[in-house]
Amino acid sequence: GKDVIGQAQTGTGKTAAFGLPTLDKIRTEENTIQALVIAPTRELAVQSQEELFRFGRDKGVKVRSVYGGSSIEKQIKALRSGAHIVVGTPGRLLDLIKRKALKLNNIETLILDEADEMLRDPGFDQVREIAAAAPAEAQLAFFSATPSPYFKELHKWFGKTPDIIDVRAIDRTRGEVRHLFLQTDRAHQVDWLRTLAHTDGFKALVFFNQNSSLERVAGILRHQAVRFAVLSREGRQTVRQKALTDFRRGRITLLLVTDMAG
Repeated sequence: GKDVIGQAQTGTGKTAAFGLPTLDKIRTEENTIQALVIAPTRELAVQSQEELFRFGRDKGVKVRSVYGGSSIEKQIKALRSGAHIVVGTPGRLLDLIKRKALKLNNIETLILDEADEMLRDPGFDQVREIAAAAPAEAQLAFFSATPSPYFKELHKWFGKTPDIIDVRAIDRTRGEVRHLFLQTDRAHQVDWLRTLAHTDGFKALVFFNQNSSLERVAGILRHQAVRFAVLSREGRQTVRQKALTDFRRGRITLLLVTDMAG
């Protein structure tokens, strides 16, 4: 029941860490939204919703996800049909609150998943606005893979001092993962990507810290015999989902992503 900041590496079970206690508190006999999870991206919102649904299925917990790039009318209809937990991105959540389609007056738990992404994002003002719509006594839980200097300011923003639980281990890689470091100049980046893309069994996520760099490389690769796709924050949800599916199934060799989309 205490306010908490949890820090742990990706893949260590943060969704279960906040999901299982939250699901345990849900009263399924009440058709009210009792918990809200805010996620920075559509993909993460969908992923969290699916995991929470799986964890809470036997108990009969209704979990809905809401995010931009998808029909808001369908999401409103889903909320009206009943929800105990809502997972969503800040912009769409705020839109639904302003339309009075999402009421937070019964919220007992408010969770920020991958909080560091939203804290450094200009959209964090939206998160504060959403939090202001929830009861002041609601439990706050912030989960992140990386530390953020903003965490120290959370108690000022929300008027509370959370407990900090940091279980991040020393960075280490699984033994079967081989590291390869290639130092190259800008002019030869695409040549290396093309060479690697044509290596049997090779498949890679390629991260870019600037959208302009991603677009430059994608523009060159479009004229090469390379099967690739782009995953950016601005892309339509259907396009993003197809890119992920094609990558998983090996239809494309390279998936170019921006930091946030990654």
